[in-house]
This record gives sequence, structure tokens and C-alpha cells, in this order.
Amino acid sequence: MNGDLIWTLLGDAFFAAVAALGFAVISNPPKRAIAISAILAAVGHALRLYLLTHTSLGLPTASFFAAFIIGMFSMLAAKLIHCPAEIFSFPSLLPMIPGMYAYKTILSLLRFMEAKTPQVQQQLVVDIFQNGLTALFVMFALVIGASLPLFLFHKQSFMMTRLLKPTARRHRKMHRS
Repeated sequence: MNGDLIWTLLGDAFFAAVAALGFAVISNPPKRAIAISAILAAVGHALRLYLLTHTSLGLPTASFFAAFIIGMFSMLAAKLIHCPAEIFSFPSLLPMIPGMYAYKTILSLLRFMEAKTPQVQQQLVVDIFQNGLTALFVMFALVIGASLPLFLFHKQSFMMTRLLKPTARRHRKMHRS
């Protein structure tokens, strides 16, 4: 790896971490989960950028692999910190949402309604489908990639909820006394 690539990946990771911090804070998680969400976002976003620039993978496929890694590390963090994995994975995935593609889809749709010539309308229909399907496929890839570890390791995920319930029972018993 050359120095430019490392700086590009670190810059991308930094801004993804900042965005994930913002998303994590507004959902009011435990304080120990906020930093982990930022780290997971940094790792996932940098991995996606690396896969996009140094492999032949497209945006949806690279997003799937990055979301899968975020999901796997969320499961690990959930086990270590005793919080649900979703607390870590959702804020970490939000910086990867394809907002620009969704914006371009709506913009092309609005321009299509105002277009006067068939040639312009044809190009705008192509733009609507290209951007809209890209946004849709990336969203599906993020959801499936982050959910797959929960399904693959259902027993571990289920055991975490079982481990958390006894403390709630003890807490209720303490308040009854």
C-alpha cells in the first residue's frame, strides 16, 4: 500500500466515524457503545472504499461486504459490552446510505415531469432507473450484510438476550423488597 492510499482510507474512515458518532448520540445508547459505533463505521467505510478502488466490485457488493464486517464486529462488541448488536451496527451503517443516488433519482424524476422533448425524457428515465436501482440495491446490501451475522450466529445472539434478562429480573426483585 502506498502512502496516498493510506491517507485516503484514513480520511474516509475519520469522516465516517464522525458521522456515526452523530447518529449514535441521537439514538441515546450507553456511553460505552458510542465509540465502538464510530470505530465500526470507520472500518466499514474504509473497507468499502478500498474494495471499490482496488477490486472490480461494484458499490452494492462492496457495501454488502462492509456491512457484513460491521455486523460481525457488532456481534463481537455485543458479547463484550453486553448490549444488543443493533446498538453498534445501525449508527455504523448510516454513513454508507446512498443519499446522493436517492437525491439524483428524485431530481431526475422532477426534471422528467418538466421535460419537453422525448430525447430529454428518455435520458431522464435512464437516470431515474440507474440512480434509483443503485440506491435500492445498496440499501438491500446494507440490510442483508448487517443482518446476516445475526442469522448465522443466532444462538450467540439469543444467548446475549438470555444473559441480559436475569439482571432485569434481579433489578425488579430489588425494587419489590
